[in-house]
Amino acid sequence: MARARFVALAALLTSFLSVAAGQLRPPLPAAGLPADLFNLGIASRLRTDRDATAKVSTDFGQMVSAAPEAVFHPRSPADIAALVRFSAASSPAPFPVAPRGQGHSWRGQSLAPGGVVVDMRSMGRGGAAPRINVSAAGAAPYVDAGGEQLWADVLRAALRHGLGPRVWTDYLRLTVGGTLSNAGIGGQAFRHGPQIANVDELDVVTGTGEMVTCSRDKNSDLFFAALGGLGQFGVMTRARILLEPAPKRVRWVRLAYSDVVAFTKDQEFLISDRAQEIGFDYVEGQVQLNRSFAEGPKSTPFFSEANLNRLSGLASRTGSAAIYYIEGAVYYNEDTATSVDQKMEALLDQLSFEPGFVFTKDVTYVQFLDRVREEEMVLRSAGLWEVPHPWLNLFVPRSRILDFDTGVFKGLLRDANPAGIILMYPMNKDRWDNRMMAMTPTDDDEVFYAVSLLWSALSVDEVMRLERENEAVLDLCDKAGIKCKQYLPHHTSQEGWQRHFGDKWGKIAELKAKYDPQAILSPGQKIFPSRGEAVGIATA
Repeated sequence: MARARFVALAALLTSFLSVAAGQLRPPLPAAGLPADLFNLGIASRLRTDRDATAKVSTDFGQMVSAAPEAVFHPRSPADIAALVRFSAASSPAPFPVAPRGQGHSWRGQSLAPGGVVVDMRSMGRGGAAPRINVSAAGAAPYVDAGGEQLWADVLRAALRHGLGPRVWTDYLRLTVGGTLSNAGIGGQAFRHGPQIANVDELDVVTGTGEMVTCSRDKNSDLFFAALGGLGQFGVMTRARILLEPAPKRVRWVRLAYSDVVAFTKDQEFLISDRAQEIGFDYVEGQVQLNRSFAEGPKSTPFFSEANLNRLSGLASRTGSAAIYYIEGAVYYNEDTATSVDQKMEALLDQLSFEPGFVFTKDVTYVQFLDRVREEEMVLRSAGLWEVPHPWLNLFVPRSRILDFDTGVFKGLLRDANPAGIILMYPMNKDRWDNRMMAMTPTDDDEVFYAVSLLWSALSVDEVMRLERENEAVLDLCDKAGIKCKQYLPHHTSQEGWQRHFGDKWGKIAELKAKYDPQAILSPGQKIFPSRGEAVGIATA
């Protein structure tokens, strides 16, 4: 069974590589779109040429490929509603519809096989009215941002008022709707929760084509379903996002550890209530496997060659299977600049990093938040950005993180040197709203770790190897009883999705039947079979 899956994956990747080389394969077999669709007033914004459909036939992950019949360029949310409403009424053969912002999904969430991909970014083009509006007055400032807007643009608009959202993902060239459909995590989530916990209101086009405004108090079932709902219940066309005063500058620090126990103990202290007043405003962490010091890059946007040589020496001297970094940041303004050094010194005195292994930078707030952009430019110039990304993102209970480290970093991956980075940092579970669809570990731990294996692959063989390693990690967790949950989840069967959502599955199925009864929306992840597939299954 596993062999067959890998053979199928190889076929998909081979198909993708042909597309990337300019040899565009024909669309996947499909019945085609209803002819009446092209008689609608929105028909002029549909493109069916191969150049258009090929560009949206895979996503950033480049792990799957599925061609739509058309790409839709809406001018407004009403255009999207008209398209979805038409599909929902096209019984017995409704066609799939998938919104696509930057296409940064990695397992098909933005694909619409045989259907229509909605180019959400079209609503931000062509001189249309601004779809980022900041309300700075009052005690609770906010920004209304179109679902198609980039977080980088939300940042710029909010900063004009001295404000900014509370929580950021590490990469700002993602759309508002894209991150909110998953959860949106980053180094501020330990304090404020994920991005979905900082949204007050949404406009959603449901799978029946209805345009609905929802919040915690109004149409709340749709509000909680859409946030973290993987695009299954509606297309988010506007989000009201809470803001806070934005700092001007950031003291950015990385602390090196050779002992995972000290590393996790200090991370958990930094996200605890007792560290809130004197602690970091941002906390993340990374793991660097030993072979990467010898075979990986000789410098990075953060570490110089000399720094990496020192870290390599630390790994050799301590015999550690990996070096761990706490990445932290303290925000400040010109009027508080004089106190930053004292605050940092007092904080570092409470931590147990390797003596002398403190690396700091002083940067603007924008430079810090947009830090991955510099790395992107480096990878693009080397041809290493638009390649397959066989990622594995897990939420691991705190009580089992040391077991995970032993089994994975000191076991399965001990001698590995894949291209990419490993993130590992804790979050507080009580900052997450369990009514939303994003899943966290179901154990009783108050803290869980985000562990992200963010690999890049340069060949089909390497993709297959990394996929096998990812499967080995999941198998290890399963056999060891480490009850982790996938973030940016991927499952190959509906049974897998049922296990993923656990006790929420019944409610999810009920909401799907209410808000997308034809299973039109975002079918690429195969959470729910389309109506046609369901009929085929029932009669098989």
